[in-house]
Amino acid sequence: MSRPRTPPVDDALIARWRAAWPEALAVWSRYTRLRDPRLCSTTVSAAGEGLSGSFAMIRLLDQSVVIDLQAVRQYALEDFGVEILAHEIGHHVLAPATALDHFRLIARMRRALPTLEQHAAMVANLYTDLCINDRLQRQAGLRMVAIYRALAQAPAGPASRMWTLYMRIYEHLWQLAPGQLAGSGFADADALDTDAWLGARVIRVYGADWMRGAGRFATLVLPYLLNDEAAHEKLQAWHDTGAAAEGCLPDGLHAFDPDEDDDIVHPLDDPAVSGDDVGTSEPQPATTRSTGQAREPFEYGEILRAGGVVLSPHAIAMRYYRERALPHLVDFPRRPSPRAPEPEMEGLEPWELGDSIERVDWLHSLALSPTPIPGFTIMQRRMTEEPAFEKRPVPVDLDLYVHSSGSMPNPQGSTSFPALAGAIVALSALRAGASVQVTLWSGKRDVMGTTGFVRDTDQILHVLTGFFGGSTCFPIHRLRDTYPAQGQRQRMTHILMISDSGITTMFDRDERGNSGWDVAAAALRAAGGGGTMALDMPACWEDWAGAPGNNPWGQLQRARDREGWAIHAVTDMGQLVDFARAFSARHYGAQR
Repeated sequence: MSRPRTPPVDDALIARWRAAWPEALAVWSRYTRLRDPRLCSTTVSAAGEGLSGSFAMIRLLDQSVVIDLQAVRQYALEDFGVEILAHEIGHHVLAPATALDHFRLIARMRRALPTLEQHAAMVANLYTDLCINDRLQRQAGLRMVAIYRALAQAPAGPASRMWTLYMRIYEHLWQLAPGQLAGSGFADADALDTDAWLGARVIRVYGADWMRGAGRFATLVLPYLLNDEAAHEKLQAWHDTGAAAEGCLPDGLHAFDPDEDDDIVHPLDDPAVSGDDVGTSEPQPATTRSTGQAREPFEYGEILRAGGVVLSPHAIAMRYYRERALPHLVDFPRRPSPRAPEPEMEGLEPWELGDSIERVDWLHSLALSPTPIPGFTIMQRRMTEEPAFEKRPVPVDLDLYVHSSGSMPNPQGSTSFPALAGAIVALSALRAGASVQVTLWSGKRDVMGTTGFVRDTDQILHVLTGFFGGSTCFPIHRLRDTYPAQGQRQRMTHILMISDSGITTMFDRDERGNSGWDVAAAALRAAGGGGTMALDMPACWEDWAGAPGNNPWGQLQRARDREGWAIHAVTDMGQLVDFARAFSARHYGAQR
């Protein structure tokens, strides 16, 4: 649909579209309030607003509408200001309306488009356009048909089955004769027409509950996206939500919707759409997810990117684990309400002229001498007040070591329970007022850590979501340098290890020849707050501790019984979440 480039528009067209804005708002409600539209006279200025490829877009971050009027003139749509503006307002008011719903919609589309997930954002845009345009045409009486008729007169370009299906859906919605909007000439015209009818039924049935119909629509159009490169150019001009959520990072996206899987059904198998009592294929059992299940970090990142968010995989992983950790954190400490200070008598002192007469203690004064003499025999009470707040206990700091060798998952690709458990404990410690040092380790030189004990959430999560994937060798020097031989830390500290049996490399000799046992023992003494090891290993590990040789189970038993380490075995990595919650409640909860 390429056209020769048109010159920049004049002020008259900008004024016409600006005058159309109040009418477009009133189409939805006279109470609708949005920022004034950004009407760009050139495609270059529109690109400065983030608009490219299309002639219109929305931004959910600041609730804006951006229009490229030069591109509008290219498509000969100058006279449709109210219609186009009302359509963009519909994205803010109806679908997707919020950034979270925009991402949820893309997530459903991705699950219904196996192998073609990269088209989820485009299909989501087509679907919401259908919901909005049908309402504007039928309920508001706007000229949406005329817009598509104008587009049908554009240079045809390569034939596209997806574009033809899309236009044929509009023909069914608005009871137009076949061919008024859609092309023709496909061998499977009857099958295409049936699918278009089903698509129109999805819009009518689920128009008021459009999230539930999303997967059905995506399942319907999936075959039409295969090997249809011509559709991309034709549909790009309408992709007005491609970067809609740029800069938005809503909470709650990590969790599946309870009915997300149930939405993946072909419209023909949905009695509400087809009108049949039963579908044409075997009904699928309900697969409602529990609220405890979550998306993998990779899928979470792909959804964000499809919605217009531009972040590195590491930054996305930080956001993911923060979001997953939040429900498991200890409650915010409750500060007691200030009490009214009560005056208390500390003792007696001579009363001088000019002091308050009310503070004279006549009983003690006359007992001292029957002759009252200011400054000598007249005594006054010396008063003090108790502080309004009780002193709060100081929480122990946290020194956290997380294993990141090849036996551990990469937090940026799949769920890493060591990273999640570390995030739960570290963020709980910060919430309670403690400082945290985090060390991520794999081999001797594969070490990443915070700059000492910090209260910087981003720095902590950046370390926790890193990954090495190398061999296993505990960085004894990190433990040695944190706790020098002389004296204790100023604040009590608890040392927490999240690892597997590879943690026993901590007891090897360091590069200076020091015994790891000695370094660990000195660290425990200097920390003063105890030490815990949460390790992925069999529950029966103690039964193997007596095996001959210097086996890791015997070393762990010695660390527990002789050195004072608390050993917590988890037989499944997922149990680390329960451990982290219990550990946080014990050390940083309200009962401490």
